[in-house]
Amino acid sequence: MHADDDSTKMHRFFAGITEQTFQAKLGVPDTDLIDYLTGLLTRFIHSDMVFKVRSLTGKPLTEVADMLIEAEARIGQAKQSVHQHVGDFLLFWSGVYPESLTRMQKADRKDHLLNYWVVGKQAYSKASELSAEEHSDQEAELLHKLSHEFELCAYGLGEVRREWERRDQEGDSPQIILM
Repeated sequence: MHADDDSTKMHRFFAGITEQTFQAKLGVPDTDLIDYLTGLLTRFIHSDMVFKVRSLTGKPLTEVADMLIEAEARIGQAKQSVHQHVGDFLLFWSGVYPESLTRMQKADRKDHLLNYWVVGKQAYSKASELSAEEHSDQEAELLHKLSHEFELCAYGLGEVRREWERRDQEGDSPQIILM
């Protein structure tokens, strides 16, 4: 099967589950939000997208503290993009794989004292402000919504994961592996 076919199949799979979860189960009929979360899940299948923020030397940044430092070193659209990625990164891990947060915040890591939910909300808020400066009102509004609905989105993504695992056990889903 062609890689584009796999990507389309995964997008349709996530779109169906995300729409069903947010609209029917949680009563959230916001199509922009659902589309954004579907895109997030589809993008983050690829580990290079999860760890797309890089240092000046090209090394992928794996800790949020380092990503925030990198965001503040950038200007304009690049700064907005890193803040948005921090929000996406934290929403993904908080919602889809919350069990990994303990490992990500071990005492020997820079992220040890960060409250990921607060930082995720702040990152989306900052990205929203920066997006508004660039005159992208629709994107700014969506990022603002992600900031204010971070907990709901994380919970919903957890429900999406439970549904895809249920379907996986029944042999009803494509294989989901981080690439």
